Amino acid sequence: MEGAGAGVASSRASAFLPELVLIVTAALWGGTFLIVQLAEQHTGPLFFVAARFMTAAALTGLLFFRAMPGLNRAECVAGVIIGVVMFGAYTLQTWGLRSISSSQSAFITGMYVPVVPFVQWLFSRRAPRLAGWLGIGCAFCGLVLLTGWRQIVSLQLGAGEVGTLVAAGLIALEIVLVGYFARPGLDSFRMTFVQLLVVGVLASCAMPLAHEAVPAFSWGWALPVLALGGLSAVIYTAMNWAQQTVSPTRATVIYAGEPVWAGLVGWLAGEALPMRALAGAGLVVLGVLVSEMRLGKK
Repeated sequence: MEGAGAGVASSRASAFLPELVLIVTAALWGGTFLIVQLAEQHTGPLFFVAARFMTAAALTGLLFFRAMPGLNRAECVAGVIIGVVMFGAYTLQTWGLRSISSSQSAFITGMYVPVVPFVQWLFSRRAPRLAGWLGIGCAFCGLVLLTGWRQIVSLQLGAGEVGTLVAAGLIALEIVLVGYFARPGLDSFRMTFVQLLVVGVLASCAMPLAHEAVPAFSWGWALPVLALGGLSAVIYTAMNWAQQTVSPTRATVIYAGEPVWAGLVGWLAGEALPMRALAGAGLVVLGVLVSEMRLGKK
């Protein structure tokens, strides 16, 4: 009996491990905002994206070099598709920040949260569970409170807003694609290497088109590139591995905690957290819990 009980406990722990990995991933994402802000004072956006993801691809290749000779055509195709979508999302979001505030960009980008279930529905032909819809709703309401009504009301349908909205749709597509391709038969580590490399290469090729020059060497951008390159390698490797067992809808609710972690980092750095932001953070956490519920037919 004791052995059976230990087996059940071990099974539950192993089932929760991928979700715990995604929670840590969201926390790491939320902690990168200040680093990006500092880096953009010393370099252009496309160069920073190119250097960051080329570094991430190099680190991923070094970490999993023994698995790289097994790279096959299916993994290349999956990595290229996800990488192209990621590049589009990062480019449009960065371009949109030229004309809208970071808080408005954060809210528009957060629109991917309610979009993911519909995209997943198109791919899987199966509607998400009711608890998933409720969790998505709680998380999105939390994002609204975290952003603030003034920033939302002042939104206009300009080029920056439209570009960021398209980026949000691409992020939703990326999450669903990761869940779609993260299946048995495809190595998540090799797939991660390909998608990171594709983002870096496309950003490098886009620099001349955007008339963006390579900046002079400065530790102001070199250190953030190394730090975020390492984090990107960890984050996207973890995403591809964890979403083999975690559904895109469930993963989205967990990813919605990113601004909560970002707010926590800002608070530790001395920024004030208003009551509505705390309430929004509470709703995001509630959304994670609600999405785990098993609701009956009633």
